[in-house]
Amino acid sequence: MMKSHLTRRNFLKTSLSAGAILGFPTIIPSSVLGQNGAIAPSNRVNVALLSCGSRSASAATYNRYAKSQIIAVCDPIRERHEARAKAWGVPHHYSDFRYVLARDDVDAVHISTGDYWHVPMSLAAARAGKDVYCEKPLGLTIDQDLAARAIVDEHKRVFQYGTQQRSSAACRIGIELVLNGHIGEVEEIYVWAPGGQRSGLTVMEEPVPEGVDYDLWLGPAADAPYFYDRCHNNKSAWFNYDYAIGFVAGWGAHPMDQLQWWADQSHMGIPETYKATGKIPTGFFDTLLTWDLDALYSNGTKLRFLDSNTAGNIIPTLGFEGLKFQSNCTLFKGTKGWVAVSRGVFQTSSEEIRRQGRDPGPIRLPQSSDHNHNFVDSVLSRKQPISNLNSAIQSDIMCHMVDLSVRTGETLGWDPVKQTVIGSADAISRMSRPMRAPWTL
Repeated sequence: MMKSHLTRRNFLKTSLSAGAILGFPTIIPSSVLGQNGAIAPSNRVNVALLSCGSRSASAATYNRYAKSQIIAVCDPIRERHEARAKAWGVPHHYSDFRYVLARDDVDAVHISTGDYWHVPMSLAAARAGKDVYCEKPLGLTIDQDLAARAIVDEHKRVFQYGTQQRSSAACRIGIELVLNGHIGEVEEIYVWAPGGQRSGLTVMEEPVPEGVDYDLWLGPAADAPYFYDRCHNNKSAWFNYDYAIGFVAGWGAHPMDQLQWWADQSHMGIPETYKATGKIPTGFFDTLLTWDLDALYSNGTKLRFLDSNTAGNIIPTLGFEGLKFQSNCTLFKGTKGWVAVSRGVFQTSSEEIRRQGRDPGPIRLPQSSDHNHNFVDSVLSRKQPISNLNSAIQSDIMCHMVDLSVRTGETLGWDPVKQTVIGSADAISRMSRPMRAPWTL
């Protein structure tokens, strides 16, 4: 349940009484009182922003929604949280997220940290009784993905995954066309996303500047010397394996989530065999540069997941006539045609199939026009939002299976009952990583 905030409401009551006693006219806008359809501040969802880097900009819509407001921001780099608080008029800002979690007036957190913090911070927030919006991807490891189940199952929190394409009408309609059989039985699925990058950065030890809590920035990641680009260059958090597994999950989360949205409705689970090839660069950026996965579902449906450059050479040769290549895509090939879903657009193999998008059929997906607002509505209703945790876990595990197959050079299996990698002792050992003390899940 939402917390009962006494301060504003009681203050207003006290102010009204005092005004009457003293004989002064007291004029208070109806929006403050929650009248005429307006929502009183005391009844809004109080959101705290955890991390003020580039991805945090998307959180601005909380302050443009009548049902929510941002009351605190946090970042271990002081200039970031000070700047964000000033720009958005947020009253409270911190370097340490634990101070935020200790606040009784924070109902929910929006986590936009580096990937390595996503699950540890989400679990900490859930234990503190906060609902969680967490940017994609989910876990740094498969074991972190599995541990994240406690957010909903044990702590009973609302969890929204930051796969915003579920709040796109075009993506939803495209998948509804597939679910309602307009392309026949799905035989093959092709997914691709932007690949990795090589690094020109040189690792050097520099003094930690004032205002940077570097120990907290590192958090559960391995101890490493400070240098400016490690903390202040977004690509370091995206493409260094201490902090992420790269764009195979960081960008792949979006089209793989569209796949999982369909798979959830089709009761498909995730594939059970995985064989991937790819390139891993040397240097500071050491996540997958390219990848090409062949995977197989238990019912024989085939999945191929590639980076965009590799897909750009392969997809045009496969006979998808009329397809305009996008840098990210989830393409469903059926017995009667195909549907391709990308950010903000869907394409079809025929105009006839496309016209069916006006009324795809009886199978409909939930609708959302704003991912943050959908989260706020879910906090209030106590129903899980459009990008739910179970789906996030499934899609993120698939991304990890690509990474593990490339790194081990082995064909891997996934046991859906035991929830573990099978077929490779090396891959199984990579399902978890040590966390720097004192941090734990």
